[in-house]
Amino acid sequence: MAFTAFSGSAKAVEQNPSRKGIVALVLLAPGIAYMLLFFVAPFVQLALTSIQAPAESGGIGQYVAAAQFSNYWTAMREYWPQLLRSFAYALTATIVGLLISYPLAYLIGVKVRSKPMLQGVLLILVVAPFFISFLLRTLAWKSILPSDLIGTHFSVIFGLIYNFIPFMVLPMFASLQALDLRLLEAGSDLYASPVTTFRKITLPLSMPGVVSGTLLSFIPMSGDYVNASREFLGGTGTTMIGNVIESNFLQTQNYPMAAALSIMLMLIILVLVATYVRKSGAEDLL
Repeated sequence: MAFTAFSGSAKAVEQNPSRKGIVALVLLAPGIAYMLLFFVAPFVQLALTSIQAPAESGGIGQYVAAAQFSNYWTAMREYWPQLLRSFAYALTATIVGLLISYPLAYLIGVKVRSKPMLQGVLLILVVAPFFISFLLRTLAWKSILPSDLIGTHFSVIFGLIYNFIPFMVLPMFASLQALDLRLLEAGSDLYASPVTTFRKITLPLSMPGVVSGTLLSFIPMSGDYVNASREFLGGTGTTMIGNVIESNFLQTQNYPMAAALSIMLMLIILVLVATYVRKSGAEDLL
C-alpha cells in the first residue's frame, strides 16, 4: 500500500511540471497574441513596405511588393541631416532635462519626505501638465515665447524639455523615495562631505531611476515631430526625422521612404539604448 501510494505521488510530481507549463502558456496566451497582433504584425508590414517599388502606372502613392533595399540607402543619403539633428536635439534636451529633473526629484523624494502634504502637492505639480493636451501645451508656448525665438533650435529644444520632463522626474523620484536616509546619515557620521556622500551613495543608488528617466525621455524625443513642426515651435531649419516621416506618409505618400526611415530610426535608437544601458551598468533594464 505504502509503495503504491509512493508511486502515485511520484507520478503526480512527474506530471506536475508539464501541467505547470500548460497553465503558464494559457496565462501568457493573451499577452502573446496582443504582441503578435499589435507589434509583430505591424512591424512586419512596415518592413515589407520599406522595400516596395513604385508601380508601373506611376501614380502617387502607388507601390508594389518588391525587394528594393536601395530605399534605405536613398533615405540615408537624402535625410541624414534631419536624422543627426533629431538625435542632437534629443541628446541636448535629455542632458538639460536631467540637470533640471534630478534636483527636483531629490527635493520631492528626499528633502520633503517628512512632509507628505507638501510632497503630494509637488508631485501633482509635476504631473499636472498631463491633464492638458500635448498639442495645446506646445501651442501655448508658441504664444508665450518671443516671436524671434520661434523657429529656432532653442525653441524646439525648449519644447522637448518642457513636454518630457515629467517622464524623467517620476522614475528618479521613485528611486530616491526608496533611498534609505540612514545611509546618508552614516556618510555624514564618517566625515564624508556632502559631495562625496552624493557621489558614493545617493547617485549610485538612484541610477536605475536616472537610466529609466533618460530613456523614457530620449526615445520619444528622437522621434518627436510636434515641437519641430512649423505649426508649433519649429521652422524651416529645425526639421527633425519625425517631420520627414510624417511628410512622406501623409503628404507626398512616399510610403517606402517613410517606412525605411521609421525602421532606421528604431534600429539606431535600439543600438544607442543598448550601449547606454550597458555603459551605465543597468543591464537589468534590457
